Amino acid sequence: MQELSYRSRRILYATIAEYIATGEPVGSRRLSKRYGINLSPATIRNVLADLEEAALLAQPHTSAGRVPTDAGFRVFVDALVQMREVGKEDRAAVLQRLQNLAPGSDLLTEAGALLSSLTGAAAVVTAPPPDDERLAQLRFMPLRDGQLLAVLVTRGGAIQNRVVPLVEDLPSAALERVNNMLAELVEVEALSLLGVRDALAARIADERGTVAALRTQARDMVDRTAEAAPQAGALVIDQGRLFDRPEFLDAEKIRSYLRAFDDREQLLALLENTLGAGGVSVLIGAEVSLGAVEDVSVISSRYERGESSAGSVGVIGPTRMDYAKVVPLVGYTAQVMSEVLRDGDGDEPIP
Repeated sequence: MQELSYRSRRILYATIAEYIATGEPVGSRRLSKRYGINLSPATIRNVLADLEEAALLAQPHTSAGRVPTDAGFRVFVDALVQMREVGKEDRAAVLQRLQNLAPGSDLLTEAGALLSSLTGAAAVVTAPPPDDERLAQLRFMPLRDGQLLAVLVTRGGAIQNRVVPLVEDLPSAALERVNNMLAELVEVEALSLLGVRDALAARIADERGTVAALRTQARDMVDRTAEAAPQAGALVIDQGRLFDRPEFLDAEKIRSYLRAFDDREQLLALLENTLGAGGVSVLIGAEVSLGAVEDVSVISSRYERGESSAGSVGVIGPTRMDYAKVVPLVGYTAQVMSEVLRDGDGDEPIP
């Protein structure tokens, strides 16, 4: 695309800002009056026509004003999202909500509800692969003949119960010794489930007799617990007030979004791209693959739990979105989530 002149950029940005604010096609007179563009309406119309020819704007009807295309939004987003930081009110809301979670609250659910309420879009949050998260507790309890219940509590507060088969009989005294062995690894070395398995395997060669047998059995139990893991990347969706937006007066559009939300595998695949990207990822219109949904943008960012575990947090909504607000807000929410999940840093203030 040919480089835009300062005048063309100013009119393009003003058109998009007005469209985001009103949801209506934007005409030359409105731009002249509201944005202090010191040009005649005729000159503005000529620039709008040039922007339409460049496929950055479109005219729904001959007599109507212009609306941004996906390409126009892309130019706008790439130029403006770095020019604003998180607003003070939004920053305070994120810190207040996520740093002061009540006992038993789920960070992913709370972050999704917060983002949805602040943006008016649907929030999506993917969990890190469950067996990469460091554990606060790992304990096995007898369930019934031939089965154990594995209870996993992560340091982020998530709780999982998994039923695992018991290959050979394990007396209650031996089970208690295994649990004590696992508690030492979890509490002292702050390991994940897979880390516990690897640590047990590494120590078996150094042991003899009963201790070696117990470590071997504990490793096998942890192996079977890992095999019973739920699908990695559990997904939280909070639709919030998304369908209150004027874009959803069309019932078919609502149905297309609902179908997209039901296809969790597709959403997970879309958000997986965020994990390999730095900063905030912004996908607009045709850049998003969500079935029949066309008028859609996805803004997402990676949050981290240590060096090897990460998930995604973001919002999904129509392309008419306040990118200058939402992009830094998503990035800041991901930053705070990472801080909350990071071991040992929970009491440190987040700027």
